[in-house]
Amino acid sequence: MFENRTMRRLDQMLNEALDGTFCEENYDETQLSKLEARWKHFLGASVLSAENTKREKENVKSLVSDISHQTKTPMTNIKLYASLLEESLEKEQHMEHREESLRLLGAISGQAEKLEFLIQSLTKLSRLESNVLEVAPGEQQIGPLLSELCEEAGQKAEKRQVRIQNLYRGCGMACYDRKWTREALGNILDNAVKYSKPGGTIRVDVREYELYAAVSVEDDGIGIREEEQAKIFGRFYRSEAVQQEDGVGIGLYLAREIAKRQNGYIKVKSEPGAGSEFLFYLRRK
Repeated sequence: MFENRTMRRLDQMLNEALDGTFCEENYDETQLSKLEARWKHFLGASVLSAENTKREKENVKSLVSDISHQTKTPMTNIKLYASLLEESLEKEQHMEHREESLRLLGAISGQAEKLEFLIQSLTKLSRLESNVLEVAPGEQQIGPLLSELCEEAGQKAEKRQVRIQNLYRGCGMACYDRKWTREALGNILDNAVKYSKPGGTIRVDVREYELYAAVSVEDDGIGIREEEQAKIFGRFYRSEAVQQEDGVGIGLYLAREIAKRQNGYIKVKSEPGAGSEFLFYLRRK
């Protein structure tokens, strides 16, 4: 009888906790009453913790918004003034030390672009991790996204004398958030261009399976050592082999997080000196 009453009360307590209606009954010295008191304390602490988490998320959202807003104008002005100064120097054909001034101006512009890229990357990272921006997958074709990405990366690839081949001619579907998946695959493709040797080729394709569609980005660049292949998806990790290249070590971490939030995943196959293949798996159903 007592055990049945205890079990009924425990079941009732759990249901009331889920409904948010739990209320402690008249307190006495019984074991069940003590349990109710502890349960009430636990629920109160849980509610307080949830409120604190929500408040911290709102603070992060506000901070990220402020940083993005406060840095946008100075960076725009720096780039504008650099452009105006370059135009002025171009007109001064007989100016002393003109070539040196143009070189230094180019360095300033390059550093400004790096700083802008870093700020944008950190902003995206903060928004994603604090769920300020949520990933919302929807069923859509893969082909148009790949065509768009390859076209965008083409200019940078051409400057580095690297060719991009989009081999996918299918019309397969997958469930993905276009904006964030474009960010993830863009980071992977950008790395492929960055770490390919002049004259190299990058191949983009899709492998379709029953549950997943795997977007493949394969290059014949410097490759990745086996012991580093798990580390490259960590925040701010950069291999010693690529320290001289531009980057902050966020791109692949973002790509992995975006894949996870779409119920997908990412894999890499690579050997030093023999190139790398990144496979970005998207759910098909």
